[in-house]
Parts: sequence; C-alpha cells; structure tokens
Amino acid sequence: MFVKRAETKHVEGISNVCREGCLDTYEGLRSRENIERNNQTFYNHERISEELVEQKGWDGYFVAVENDKVVGAIGGGMTGEATSEVYVLYLDPSRRGEGIGSKLMEELTGVQKGKGSSEQWVSVQKGNDKGIPFYEARGFECVGEQAAYSNEGGEEYVSLRYKRKL
Repeated sequence: MFVKRAETKHVEGISNVCREGCLDTYEGLRSRENIERNNQTFYNHERISEELVEQKGWDGYFVAVENDKVVGAIGGGMTGEATSEVYVLYLDPSRRGEGIGSKLMEELTGVQKGKGSSEQWVSVQKGNDKGIPFYEARGFECVGEQAAYSNEGGEEYVSLRYKRKL
C-alpha cells in the first residue's frame, strides 16, 4: 500500500471509498437522506475530478492505493497563512485499523506544513466514535462545537471543532 497525489484514474475509487466510508461513519448518527445528499454533493465524479488539482484553499486529493485499488482518500487546504484544515478523510470500512488513515494524514500534514501551516483543524460529527479517537490520538483537542456544515431544512447535526499544533 502506498500514498500519493490522486490522479484521474483514481476518481471512481475516491468516490467509492468516500461514499462507503461516509455511510459507515454516519449510519445511526444522521438520517439516510442527509448521508445520501452529502454523498451526491461531495463525492460525485465531476466534483472529485475538478478537485484533483490544487486550488486556493484546497490541496487536492491524496489516495492510499493497494493493488491498483483506492483504499483511502484525504483532502484539505490552507485556511490562513499558518492554519490548515482536514476536510475529508475516509477509508474502505473493511480496512480500518491498518494504519491507512495515519499514512494519509501524514501526507496531507506534510503538504500543509510545507505551505507554512503551524496549526491544523478538523470538524468531526458529534458522536462519531470512529473519527474522534483517531484525531485525539494524533494530538487534536476539541475546542468547541458548531452546526454541521451540511445541515439543511431544520437539521441540527453538530460538528465538534478540533485543532492541533504542527
């Protein structure tokens, strides 16, 4: 297994791993409608294709690949001169606990540190017992909560805001 910057040939794999990871992560925490809407909005092939390359505030996607199959994906970006954000990190749900997430996080963090980041942020769904321990084990500390970014039509999901010094 290796981690690299995503290419066009990885679009379908990114879509699949993010959709499956999202469903696995949020099942029981969010409505099925919310999960499906987020998957359609963020993890469709057209959007992922456009987001392969770096843009202002977005570092592109990075993938973990094994035997030509995407088993994990991460993306984030700079939010200020010295601050960065992890926007998305998903794994094939059957591959959790193998160090894939750690390798993806190391890759993105290295890119962001190279751009001057000394502080990294992430939002995690309140109650997400998969993501919260992962981030806390890597030195992230919860500093507050806010309405989830994808709330619509009266949804009241809550995201915890975590940060760490790099």
